[in-house]
Amino acid sequence: MRDFEYTAPTTLREAVKLLSEKGDSARVLAGGTDLIVQMRARRFQPERVVDIKNVPEANELSLSPRKGLRIGAAVPCQRIYNDEGVKEHFAGLTDASMIIGGIQIQGRATLGGNLCNASPSADSIPALIAYGAEAEIIGPNGKRKLPVEDFCTAPGANALQPGEMLVAIRMSMPKPNSGAHYLRFIPRNEMDIAVVGAGAFVELGGRSKSRVFKTVRVALAAVAPTPLPVPEAAAALEGQPVNDETIAAAAAAAQQVAKPISDMRGPAEYRRHLVGVLTKRALIGAVNRANGEFVPNAVQSSGHAVYQLS
Repeated sequence: MRDFEYTAPTTLREAVKLLSEKGDSARVLAGGTDLIVQMRARRFQPERVVDIKNVPEANELSLSPRKGLRIGAAVPCQRIYNDEGVKEHFAGLTDASMIIGGIQIQGRATLGGNLCNASPSADSIPALIAYGAEAEIIGPNGKRKLPVEDFCTAPGANALQPGEMLVAIRMSMPKPNSGAHYLRFIPRNEMDIAVVGAGAFVELGGRSKSRVFKTVRVALAAVAPTPLPVPEAAAALEGQPVNDETIAAAAAAAQQVAKPISDMRGPAEYRRHLVGVLTKRALIGAVNRANGEFVPNAVQSSGHAVYQLS
């Protein structure tokens, strides 16, 4: 690791100034659980590191019926999954934030950092896409917003321009009769990288015994160069009755658009099979939550959750 300048601004204005002065030679530190490892491996060798843990806007975690959920870029995972409002209204986000690293990592790791790291296998990003999340960005040219599904541009690359930083992630409050679920497949139970991940959000209409899909969003991890929204799965479901056949059709649509590769974590065909399995399970979990049923996350279930469509 080369020598670098460490800075800890206390305002957004100061943070942007420090980043702009160095351009591509500056990196933001939110939690540091990815950045420090990458610096030691010499993937990044910044001249300046800008720690945003002291910037109030980057540390805000707030929830209101009118403004929805706002998660600052420096908010650690453990604050998210321990927040009662998040657990009640954004259970799919709890699913994801509880499985990013181990408990020690979760005290530092942030969803903002997970998003900016732009790994194809990132666990938080499919859940954020499923919720229709939006990124708040600030830079020398002012503020802008960008849908999370457009934020990652390539493996390890994102849409931030030199001098820009992610300030927060925003999500609207889910409507009644809606639910979300995220789950992944890993070869072991602790701190592993997803072979495939799947997130789903549904809003249901109709009466309890004749439910139909009103709104659906599905996103996948680890099966494309970037986390992958799957509008084809949503199109297969919206306006259709909630049953095993329609969900199976959506899972098949997800398999068709997935672009997995073969690597040390598994062959492409195995990953494509898992896309169908996990998309189905994510949708069933989201439906069950929309119906007010308890659906355990990966930690609560110890990896052995039972899914059934009611």
